[in-house]
Amino acid sequence: MTAELTTGVDGRPVGAAPLDVARVQRRTLLLLCLTQIIGGTGMTIGMSVGVLLGARLGGTAISGLVQSASVVGGALLAVPVSRIMRTGGRRPGLAVAYLVGAVGGALIVVAAVADWVPLLFLGALLFGGGTTAGLQARYAAVDLAEPARRGRHLSIAVWATTIGAVTAPNLAAPADRVLAWTGVPPLAGPFVFSVLAFVLAAGVLLVFLRPDPLLTARRLATAGADGAPATDAPGTGVPARRDDGLRAAFRVVRDLPAARLGISAVAMGHLVMVGVMVMTPVRLGEWHSDAHLLRVVGLVLSLHIAGMFALAPVVGWLTDRLGRRAVILGGLGLLLAACAVAGTAGHDTVRISIGLTLLGLGWSGTMVAGSTLLSESVPVEVRPAVQGLSDLTMGLAGALAGALSGFVIQVAGYPVLNLLAAVAVVPLLALALRAAPPRVRVGA
Repeated sequence: MTAELTTGVDGRPVGAAPLDVARVQRRTLLLLCLTQIIGGTGMTIGMSVGVLLGARLGGTAISGLVQSASVVGGALLAVPVSRIMRTGGRRPGLAVAYLVGAVGGALIVVAAVADWVPLLFLGALLFGGGTTAGLQARYAAVDLAEPARRGRHLSIAVWATTIGAVTAPNLAAPADRVLAWTGVPPLAGPFVFSVLAFVLAAGVLLVFLRPDPLLTARRLATAGADGAPATDAPGTGVPARRDDGLRAAFRVVRDLPAARLGISAVAMGHLVMVGVMVMTPVRLGEWHSDAHLLRVVGLVLSLHIAGMFALAPVVGWLTDRLGRRAVILGGLGLLLAACAVAGTAGHDTVRISIGLTLLGLGWSGTMVAGSTLLSESVPVEVRPAVQGLSDLTMGLAGALAGALSGFVIQVAGYPVLNLLAAVAVVPLLALALRAAPPRVRVGA
């Protein structure tokens, strides 16, 4: 697949030289996979001990708020990052998100050294930039994807995080030992490695992500190279507007049932996953000693993250094969099963591990299928704003879950937390079971 561009991406003139879109897409996926591995390692190695560090500095009741601050930070940062992407493309937006995350990781280390809880929350807020970059990368993977392969290409970007994310929790303890001689307090060492990973990922993107996939897709749509009109998404009846900010994003999502289902699936899957996952290390700490806790938490979270990411290509294939709504329904079913298994596990570490694995699989279904449905349902001009709105909604939902989870587990316990998470799934299950929206095939 080639297209003629009269103006080069990133402002470089290319005359009538053909652009091999398939080749650009393959290179983009390769770079995104590399940075997802690096960034996923940085994010997860810190995330795996963030709640424990918060509990150590401020107590169990506020430990969930540390995770919430990170989620809120990632959600809020999605708005300016999407604005950067609308004007400059994916490359500067992703790099800025990673660099903000690096600053946050550095502040968390300083907070641990100074034993200062307010600085810990500020650092966690900025540390969420790593999440913003990782989530926005999945959208970059489908900018130039063929309609029949959008689910698979998006899932490849999600899957790439597996390599770093699964191993990262098990690196937390070695990271602490490596930096112990420097005076870095226990549980703060992993964040030093997070900083290094985020800076490296930003550098790779700034240097190598050329041509920019979003700018290329926009120019192809404007030129009509793939037959898609520049001002309307086929089948949506929603014209593109010059106002491509959050207000336009709200209007588009409000008017399109497919977009509403997509954004709801992403947000609810994340809410349930965060609410249960974030308090599992605290639950495990009820019967595991400090000497073994990090090792056990690392193993359980590795299984959970494997569920989130390892089978993402299969989920993507099913999304393209069976349809977006069918995979969303499957993901919701897995979330309910996860809450049932983990909530009735008692002090059985094996059953909790199974529950957390199912939780990750359910999140993968709602994330991959929901994100694909959302992206293909909206005009290309407003797509970054809608995607930013989705990540904002998802992040705030996760933040709410993280904020409440610590109080729920302290007042009512881990089983009740799982019960409440299961109840939250029911409204979305009813929405997804309604008559399926028509399949949207957007040319850009």
